Amino acid sequence: MGRMIFGKSSSNDESNDLNNPNKSASSIKHTRSIASTFVTSDTFAATDNFPKSDNFPKSTNFSKSSNLDAHKRSIQSNLNSQDSTRLAKNDLSNSKKATTSSSLENQSSKNAFVDARRLSVVDFVKQTLKSSSGPLGIASRPKVIDFSAREKEKNFAKIRTILLRFAYAFLAFALIALLCWMLFLSPFFRLDSKNIRIFGSNEWVSEQKIASIASNQVDKSLFLVSSQQIIEQLNNIPGVTETKVVKQFPHGLQITVRAQKPAAMLKAKDGEKLTAVDVKGRVLNAVQNVSTSGIPVIEVSDVTKSLNSRAVKEALKIVSSLSQDFRSHVIRVSAKTQDSVETEVSYPGPSGDVRRIVVWGDSSDLELKKAIVETIISDPSKISNRQLLDVSAPARPILK
Repeated sequence: MGRMIFGKSSSNDESNDLNNPNKSASSIKHTRSIASTFVTSDTFAATDNFPKSDNFPKSTNFSKSSNLDAHKRSIQSNLNSQDSTRLAKNDLSNSKKATTSSSLENQSSKNAFVDARRLSVVDFVKQTLKSSSGPLGIASRPKVIDFSAREKEKNFAKIRTILLRFAYAFLAFALIALLCWMLFLSPFFRLDSKNIRIFGSNEWVSEQKIASIASNQVDKSLFLVSSQQIIEQLNNIPGVTETKVVKQFPHGLQITVRAQKPAAMLKAKDGEKLTAVDVKGRVLNAVQNVSTSGIPVIEVSDVTKSLNSRAVKEALKIVSSLSQDFRSHVIRVSAKTQDSVETEVSYPGPSGDVRRIVVWGDSSDLELKKAIVETIISDPSKISNRQLLDVSAPARPILK
């Protein structure tokens, strides 16, 4: 009977062990060792080695059997208490896992059994390390924290930045060099002598003289052509009062000058060549066989010496200040001294041209002298048939 009871208990324990996957291996080994001990004792009691005698008292057999049964019951109660403790712990663990599972999975019912091994576990630390940006797109720390790789990455970024800067600098330098070559050295904007146009020249300020100054800028880029330099050089030409220079891209230049008529013509007594001079006594040009209408002619002994004569300079100052209408009537100017400047004028009369001589003296009180001369000469009642008007002393003009 003891074998059957123990065998039943052992089989029950083993069935419970099979149904309970959470039981530890150490508990199973301990139970099986105890069961083997009882089986050995029971077997020994049933074997022939056990002394059999009819003379063996029955009370002795009953006492041994009772002790054995009591010992089995105590062991069985210990095993049952251990099983109860283990089942209570398993129930507590299962209840905790079920609570966690119910909070993570809303679809499971309250009383359903949930296997904790099948629950999805989210490792937020690992997920944060793997992510490179936060939930709102804000950049977070790198997902790989490897200092050697990070150092290589920094070195590569530095080299890449240096190469990019060098490439940008080289590209900018190349573009600037190309632009400078195209603007200043290339034939795209080079001044061509055939495209220089000159306006305003006359017989006193020749086109060739203007062109000779402009030719110094030929074969230069229009961006390097100095318009101010051309203007200054042309204004130094006697007779040129105003100059305008306009660049006409890509190869042209337009020059416009305002050339005045000479203030007077210097004529030597023994020569036929006339030398045109301006107000400042600068020689404009030496001409021959040209019309001198409206240009006073000053008779001098020597043209070269007269250019530095104070008498000629005073005569030029007087005749240049005369009105254009009065100058058109002047046919001769003489200046023996700086205080004896005279002009001969010709006006049409009833019986032909009437010539009169005006004695100016010097250039002092010139405005008053001009007013007196124009008033008297333009009034036939005052000038009558007189041939000489002396205004060298403007306070007391003399008519002869």
